Amino acid sequence: MTTYGLLIFDDAEELDFAGPWEVFGASSMIRGGADTLALIAEHPGPVRCAKGMRVLPDHTLDDHPPLDVLLIPGGRGAREAQPGNKVVTDWIATTAAQATWVASVCTGAFLARAAGLGRGRRMATHWAFEDALEAHGEVTVVRDARYVVDGDLVSSQGVSAGIDSALWLVGRLHGRDHAREVRRQIQYDPAPPYLADEPLTT
Repeated sequence: MTTYGLLIFDDAEELDFAGPWEVFGASSMIRGGADTLALIAEHPGPVRCAKGMRVLPDHTLDDHPPLDVLLIPGGRGAREAQPGNKVVTDWIATTAAQATWVASVCTGAFLARAAGLGRGRRMATHWAFEDALEAHGEVTVVRDARYVVDGDLVSSQGVSAGIDSALWLVGRLHGRDHAREVRRQIQYDPAPPYLADEPLTT
């Protein structure tokens, strides 16, 4: 059994946690419902995310089960308000020390760094914020990888890259064949339209 805790907060980017949630949930379904998923917030009320989605957490910082995986999403809240929120950064540091894996998505790297998790580590973040993360110091920013694994810390570039890192993580936990089955289940086979070399049609 694996317990996944996904941190949410005001101005968190929706897909940063919803994408990995889908991966972890599909993984659990394939495993017969063996795993637990929980959204965790500082307060019990609804959280308003970056694009306006309102989400209700399952637990607060002080009433959740022990976590095997902690996921930290990005968004404006992750790079502006939350890094200065000592309640949240202390909780991340304490929880990360007890978890098997910590994952950050997009600018969740800023919040992970503020909690001390990025010190001396290699991390990825959204391309538009790589210079800013590097300027904060302590972190070696990797600019050419969708996701980066450094010890027990997995970090990924912007938004959809969190799905990639979540698939890698379930593969690490439960095997590559399982991760391939999860990918097939959620039909994740990106083929984005409007590529630079794709002719426009009318």
